[in-house]
Amino acid sequence: MQLQTDKKSRYLRQQITTDTNLFIQEDYNMNVFDINNAIEELEQKDLDPEVLVDTIESLKLTRDQKLDGAAGLSDKYDSQIKWAKERMTELREFIKVLTNKKNRLNQFITDAIDDAGLKELQTEHHILKPRNYRDSVIVEEVKKLPIDYVVEEKTIKADKKKLYEDLKAGKEITGAHLKANRKTLIK
Repeated sequence: MQLQTDKKSRYLRQQITTDTNLFIQEDYNMNVFDINNAIEELEQKDLDPEVLVDTIESLKLTRDQKLDGAAGLSDKYDSQIKWAKERMTELREFIKVLTNKKNRLNQFITDAIDDAGLKELQTEHHILKPRNYRDSVIVEEVKKLPIDYVVEEKTIKADKKKLYEDLKAGKEITGAHLKANRKTLIK
């Protein structure tokens, strides 16, 4: 049934093309904007109502299928973004775990060599030399430190809420403007 309808619609579109000198490509070659333009042009023509309705419905179906495919692709990207964010979190945790294991293992090796009273140990694959690095500074509580040991960092950022309100009210502000943010909600 659908195949017959498609053949009929294609035949009717060919008739309209022949009768009105309106070029309509096969559906699969037309992009969504071409389909919108073709529908608009057809609606402005004085054609047989049955032919016009069938052709427009066929074009709308094709447009809707293409937009549905685009929305499906958008859903796919959403799920890939979610997966990537979750994966990044897992990888950060994994790096943290491996770093801790490496540090504990290094401390074990250092303690073992120090306990043996050696300055250097040569194995089949490695040369192990414990050495003193610069001491680490551990800050227990910043608030308890004397002011001489505290550095104040300032972060300058725009007050977007206030900017939005003033720009929306029509005020001109150098260095900022409103940009239209029109998107389609896909459910």
